[in-house]
Amino acid sequence: MVTRCLRRGSRAYRARHFPFTLGQMTSEPQILTALVTGASRGIGRAVACSLARRGARVAIHYQANAGAARETLAALTGTGHALFAADLADPAAAAPLWNAVVAKFGRIDVLVNNAAIYEMHPPLTTGYPAWQAAWNRTIATNLLAPANLSLLAAQAMAAGTEPHGAEWRRGRIVNISSRGAFRGEPDAHAYGASKAALNSMSQSLAKALAPQRVYVFGLAPGWVSIDMATAHITGAGGAEVLAQHRWAGSRRRRRSPRRRLFVLWTRPRS
Repeated sequence: MVTRCLRRGSRAYRARHFPFTLGQMTSEPQILTALVTGASRGIGRAVACSLARRGARVAIHYQANAGAARETLAALTGTGHALFAADLADPAAAAPLWNAVVAKFGRIDVLVNNAAIYEMHPPLTTGYPAWQAAWNRTIATNLLAPANLSLLAAQAMAAGTEPHGAEWRRGRIVNISSRGAFRGEPDAHAYGASKAALNSMSQSLAKALAPQRVYVFGLAPGWVSIDMATAHITGAGGAEVLAQHRWAGSRRRRRSPRRRLFVLWTRPRS
């Protein structure tokens, strides 16, 4: 038998390892609907664009930057996408957001918890009120909002059918974590703690929901060139930041990791 090595990312590689794509698994009227939080910029926008290219209908969540959200909407392939505003720093905002998307599209098949904030609060120079405020805002946005949306998604998906076939099962929940969950954030403790807790929640949800054929993923990208990270990458410590990556300075390293984030979803679980 002859074994052929396939270049990762090539068409032949994708065909062998990821035979099912969203495009292959969607047809009217059962089009996949995805809710992507924090989709007006950065990773969220890249995810929304990737999903749209694969045939999904995307609910674009944003907090307040309507102009950036409209730019994301204009960049999406296909039609039927929509914008939804909500301030996820408010714990009460998750349910109205979920209900608004369901009212518009009828169901949500994929939830991507991407929205997050990063606030500096160094422990030796931050006053107690500012410290409390940073923790409250960060935990509310980065942890409680994903937890609340995940609960709504878990219950709706587990109670639903399998409209996209046995390969897709009942739904997907994807939580975007961070390197800060593992390396620590000396000037943004609440951010690191929120992402570490998000990892734990993802593991717990994955175990709880797998028997119901709802699959949960936690993804922790490294430094990505987005607004939240630009100051760190281009600042005085930028070289040190980039040196933390395995392929620092190489041609492969410079490719955006956003292009590879969501290939996991399209692989069916047996």
